[in-house]
Amino acid sequence: MFTDMSETDLWNYRSSVPNPDDFDTFWDSTLAEAAEHDLDVQVEPYESGLATVTVWDVTFSGFGGDRIKAWLLLPAAASGPLPVVVEYVGYGGGRGNPLESLLWSSAGYAHLLMDSRGQGAAHHRGSTPDTGATGPAFPGVMTRGIERPEDYYYRRLFTDAVRAVDAAKALPQVDPERVAIVGGSQGGAMVLAVAGLRSDLSAAVAYVPFLSDIRRATEITDNMPYREIASYLAVQRDRVEQVFTTLAYFDGVNFARRATVPVWYSAALMDPVCPPSTVFASFSEYAGPKQITVWPYNAHEGGAIEDAVIAMEAIGGVFASSGEDTKVS
Repeated sequence: MFTDMSETDLWNYRSSVPNPDDFDTFWDSTLAEAAEHDLDVQVEPYESGLATVTVWDVTFSGFGGDRIKAWLLLPAAASGPLPVVVEYVGYGGGRGNPLESLLWSSAGYAHLLMDSRGQGAAHHRGSTPDTGATGPAFPGVMTRGIERPEDYYYRRLFTDAVRAVDAAKALPQVDPERVAIVGGSQGGAMVLAVAGLRSDLSAAVAYVPFLSDIRRATEITDNMPYREIASYLAVQRDRVEQVFTTLAYFDGVNFARRATVPVWYSAALMDPVCPPSTVFASFSEYAGPKQITVWPYNAHEGGAIEDAVIAMEAIGGVFASSGEDTKVS
């Protein structure tokens, strides 16, 4: 069944997510601190057994200099610098096995698939620990360090995501002027964060993005992972405003207000995990060229393979037009 508003109402919906006065200062200082650590991109060959795709095991420095893992997949027959797709994964997952992620390299792109620190046991194995500060937390990462923006888990993860673009640009196989970012659910939240924090990208794709209009999400869905926040606040009853003050620094609505790279979204009207009004909340505020595909009878899978097909067309069109945004507008 539909989990939220009608499609007509979604187009008219506007979020009330507050925009912290020091949002830009907070993120400028966070990224400046990360930049104090040498990116130190290390690349090791990985024997995948594949004939048409070459796989490399990549490590780079993310938030706090922590070493973050990624896969680099390249078309085996490629020569010369390639446009690159940097991909972020969904909640609970890690970079997995490279054999699970062959789409973008098979389409002719360099593909950097970033691991998510402290995740990778719910699906798609991970191998990057999270070393950040934390306090009382509900199981999962949604409330890890939620007492303060400085300690919150997603400060670390979003910084890793920004640094992953730097790592991709530093690779000799990559054309640093042609970079797209892609992700679904939590990966879509990371896309919006990076799009709001960088102006040097060619295209962005956010499938059914998570972490937009977060307070509303906790009020209209009982599904995980938003349920983690509600469960935390059911016990930490005096911290409601403190928690949502922290979350405003990580809400996709605020990143969208600052993003200028051409973006393509998807939303699903039967999605109980990322309710469609929360997706439209950031889409309506997105400052750059944008388009969205709505799947009326789908849940959190969104358009599934059809999403991938549209993403390939959108990114291919942008790269083919040397960065012009006429294909995604």
